[in-house]
Amino acid sequence: MNTAQSRQFVLDAIRGALDIKSDDTVRKATVQKRLKAHPSNLVPEHAKSSGDANLELFIEKLEGQSASVSRAVSTSDIPEIVAAYLRENNLPAEFRTGSDELFERIPWETAPTLTRHQGRGQGSDAVTMSRARTAAAETGTLFLTSGAENPTTLNFLPDTHIMVISRKDILGSYEDAWNALRQVYGPRTLPRAVNLVSGPSRTADIEQIIVMGAHGPRRLHVIIVG
Repeated sequence: MNTAQSRQFVLDAIRGALDIKSDDTVRKATVQKRLKAHPSNLVPEHAKSSGDANLELFIEKLEGQSASVSRAVSTSDIPEIVAAYLRENNLPAEFRTGSDELFERIPWETAPTLTRHQGRGQGSDAVTMSRARTAAAETGTLFLTSGAENPTTLNFLPDTHIMVISRKDILGSYEDAWNALRQVYGPRTLPRAVNLVSGPSRTADIEQIIVMGAHGPRRLHVIIVG
């Protein structure tokens, strides 16, 4: 039995247990309506904040998960923020990004000590930078979409990961964030992968001892622009 047959076998068994007929047009119409409407689930009260309260919640959640945060008035501030962060953490003054148009607009030449590489993440990269398309203040979670402009390898291979997000893209709930992505990419055209990141990689699987960098970066620094 191949994969398609196995899936069909399981679905047929579920339909049989629920006494669902294959020609149930009402049920099919209901499913299609729900898929198009994207109804929200229960949204926690604290995720309904907006404005400064929303931003404060986002930063509080991030820092509570061992991430660090910087504020930039505009993209022009980013080079010096990055240079300062790398100096303070005794990190090399070089990093890798994808080809996102946001990074192309940044005046990197204003921080001449920095060296920016482009392309997919390499095992030898100590520091990488990605753009988060949106974020949910509800849990301090950033949404990173895959593609040539922001390769997924940049998210997981380095020891230190820097993320840039626009203030306007920080929303309250997960539902808000997913709706924002649908507006950016259009219906049924989301990227192959959307990675949700809420802090540095960690695990406590071994004797309940927190270990940083278990399956990704040990450091996460977020730059909020605007």
